[in-house]
Amino acid sequence: MAKVLITGILGFIGSPLAEKLVDDGHEVYGFVRRVANRSLEVINKILKDVVLITGDITDYVSIRNALKTANPDFVFHLAALTPVRDSFERPFEYQQTNFLGTMNIAHSMLELSDPQSRRIIAASTAEVYGLQGKEPLKEDLPLKPSSPYAVSKAAADAYLQMMFHTYTLNGTILRPTNTYGRKFDTSFIVEYLITRMLKGDKIYVGAPDSIRDYMYVDDHVNAYLLCMKNNKAKGQIYNVGTGIGTTNRELAEIIAEKIGYDKKRIVLGSYPPGYPYRPLISDQPYIVLDSTKIKKETRWTPKVSLKDGIDRTISYFKGR
Repeated sequence: MAKVLITGILGFIGSPLAEKLVDDGHEVYGFVRRVANRSLEVINKILKDVVLITGDITDYVSIRNALKTANPDFVFHLAALTPVRDSFERPFEYQQTNFLGTMNIAHSMLELSDPQSRRIIAASTAEVYGLQGKEPLKEDLPLKPSSPYAVSKAAADAYLQMMFHTYTLNGTILRPTNTYGRKFDTSFIVEYLITRMLKGDKIYVGAPDSIRDYMYVDDHVNAYLLCMKNNKAKGQIYNVGTGIGTTNRELAEIIAEKIGYDKKRIVLGSYPPGYPYRPLISDQPYIVLDSTKIKKETRWTPKVSLKDGIDRTISYFKGR
């Protein structure tokens, strides 16, 4: 069994990934921010089975000390600021956390003994592709990020690729698509639609014709686990998505039908009141991924259909 450090262990992907790793018998460490009101509810089931290390991802010494304490075989680097829309109001903070934070992790790994025996598995994002055509996106496309968030992730992605070649850092980069199935954050589109429809509130769909590739959380987590187990993943970049495009309008209609919500109450072409500003020109009309490479090399495949995943998410929020 391996020693594993997860940055972002309290996040949407980090917490279920930690649960799976604990269940599989690995020794799990989590890197968490120094904040006074931090909630550990998301990892309550495994709190006694993980070691939490407090620090600041933007501080090199803090990261270096955390890695020396954990001395991990694998680092899952998932910590990031992720809401795209907020990045237009907080661009400098996004670069500090997402880009500089990734540099800190990567260089700290090289300071560990025998760094080649360890591996970083880092979260990039489908957003790095930016404005492309309307064919499923492949890993060899040039990156054209169209938001401060996407730039921060594209910079981190490119920096890691450089380190794989120049510093012989042992690593894997995953570019996942839009993922849903959150339990504690209802600000993302699937969770927003479900929770507001269950309450009977009016719904706003700001970009109804934008096409996205929606993946359920379990499939996302499984991609990390398979990359960890597979040596072919060393030095690779993988798209992780279903390859199926759905418009935001279709998404809202699917959820409305399942909940029994009146579709006439869906407002198309407007964002909710108070929603953070985003320049319209930056909104990608199409993000669907071609995940042939990861399927071929790790045997990963998405197992949860959009309709099944939505059923699971509705069921969870009804239970709450």
